[in-house]
Amino acid sequence: MSTGPGADSAPAPTTLDTSPTPRTRKSSMFSSLKVRNYRLFFVGQVVSNIGTWMQRIAQDWLVLSLTGSATAVGVTTALQFLPMLLFGLYGGVLVDRLPKRRALLFTQSAMGATGIALAVLTLTGHVQVWHVYVAAFAVGLATVVDNPARQSFVSEMVGPDQLQNAVSLNSANFQSARLVGPAVAGVMITGVGTGWAFLANGLSFVAPLVGLMMMRARELYAVERAPRSKGQLREGLHYVAGRPELIWTIVLVGFVSTFGFNFPVYLSAFADDVFHAGAGSYSLFNTLMAVGSLAGALLAARRGTARMRVLVVGAVAFGALEIVAATAPSLWLFALLMAPIGMFGMTVNVTANTSVQMGTDPAMRGRVMSLYMMVFMGGSPVGAPIAGWVTDAYGVRAGLAVGGAIAAAAAVTIGLVLARVGNLRLSVGWHRGHPKVRFVPREVQEQLAPAA
Repeated sequence: MSTGPGADSAPAPTTLDTSPTPRTRKSSMFSSLKVRNYRLFFVGQVVSNIGTWMQRIAQDWLVLSLTGSATAVGVTTALQFLPMLLFGLYGGVLVDRLPKRRALLFTQSAMGATGIALAVLTLTGHVQVWHVYVAAFAVGLATVVDNPARQSFVSEMVGPDQLQNAVSLNSANFQSARLVGPAVAGVMITGVGTGWAFLANGLSFVAPLVGLMMMRARELYAVERAPRSKGQLREGLHYVAGRPELIWTIVLVGFVSTFGFNFPVYLSAFADDVFHAGAGSYSLFNTLMAVGSLAGALLAARRGTARMRVLVVGAVAFGALEIVAATAPSLWLFALLMAPIGMFGMTVNVTANTSVQMGTDPAMRGRVMSLYMMVFMGGSPVGAPIAGWVTDAYGVRAGLAVGGAIAAAAAVTIGLVLARVGNLRLSVGWHRGHPKVRFVPREVQEQLAPAA
């Protein structure tokens, strides 16, 4: 398959990457930060991600204080995700046509301006709930372009050799902000009010804007942009449909995100209804999961390649751990399981993201990543009501167990499909006194059979 011209492209990973000769290439955990352009991008994202988490907390608190309605909070969240579901694929088409750095300068400016506008309305006492609705929808519209542009711009900054490391560090960056941002927001809301949290978020976008402007264009990996023409959206969908390693990876991510990532539903119910421990335990569950996710992102940064078998095994482990957590008899055992669940969930996210980017033509990357992000982010609005219904009807333990079982079953099924597509067979044997299970090409299995 074509992977595009120049150094910016890389061959797609083999279906399960199980050839006996190549070894996984390990790299320094922070090796991509040696690239100046990416280092500027990373530092900017550290600041703006903390601001983004601050705004999420302040936004929900403001809506709740204005309306006293949890439904209104849900509407705000839905409005922020709705543009991605409606226009996500069109955003990918735009990203493939536009210079990505210029597109990011526009989207990051728009999101910063939205935060500042909300801060002014709140600090002057004129804010109304519909203002927050409009702001959430505006941020969602900017995300339609910003998300695929940021995802695909990483490869232009670091090239194929450092792509997995950079994607992993981006995830670690986001998870670190998830630990810091809400805590800072809580202090600001309590001490000076929500308006100042919005202002801090708006100003935080100065950091990525400065970083983008300081980048050296000559050091970016050149990518041929898609010319403007009719049928580009359909072309992107056909492109993905014709590549099993892309379509099945995206399908797996869809199952895991839709049925396995409904933690706002599950964790709050476990804290209140199962363990009767209140908001403190809910916060503990989320914190431990964020710590596990951060560890998973940093471990992924050490791996030099994105192996499909890591994706499949990670998804199976993620689902299995959710089933185990559903049966946990005590609060502390349940809490301790949050860390490995977060770690394997992040392994799935990073490995899928990297393998999709590495297996995609640079001229198609925006459209493919927009489809990936639409499936990944769109899973929660679809899966959360289903998880809520199962939880209400059969209990939260059943809800979590069903979600984990679906994620694990999807991983096993898709792993077998990819093995069949790649002409692979299951090999079970011993290596240095330990059992070893792997997929090998059929011809290798046939050579091993007589010896066994």
